Amino acid sequence: MTYRPPFVDEKSIKVSAPHPATLEDDDLLKVCETETGRISGPGGQHRNKVDTAVWITHTPTGVEGHAGERRSQIQNRARALFRLKLKLAIKVRTIVSRDGHVPSELWKRRRQGEKLPVNPEHEDYPALLAEALDVVTVRRYDMAGAAGILGVTMSQLSRLIRHERHAFAKVNEGREACGLTRLRS
Repeated sequence: MTYRPPFVDEKSIKVSAPHPATLEDDDLLKVCETETGRISGPGGQHRNKVDTAVWITHTPTGVEGHAGERRSQIQNRARALFRLKLKLAIKVRTIVSRDGHVPSELWKRRRQGEKLPVNPEHEDYPALLAEALDVVTVRRYDMAGAAGILGVTMSQLSRLIRHERHAFAKVNEGREACGLTRLRS
């Protein structure tokens, strides 16, 4: 078997561990800038009277999450933070060992045998997605190899990634760049 070096995704932003999507909300907000404002859209007569829209920018990477669909700034802040974590999970890669990666405590705690039950709206989803994408990327988009390292089935790993369409598209782009077939949706 010939040696294949780890794949380096040139489009991703590289950061050292820990991945920003895995940070607690308060720790992540320490390295972010938060802005509030008004946006147009549905919401009734009080929609534009207060600054309920929220934009959160991760300063080291420039990745931004925003929300403005609720009338409550607190609810919009929580949605914006979740969306920021999702975008960070997709756009930012941390360097992991190609063959020696040990799944995180969160991954081990959420895994049930070879299954990984997680709702894409759950607060743990961005951190799990980030870890999965880090391993899949370093394994040159070999889903079976990545699933083996993470201790889940290939279908469970694919399902985790497929829940987020931008992550799924990114994996398929990487697979094509490595000469592999696209995953079916």
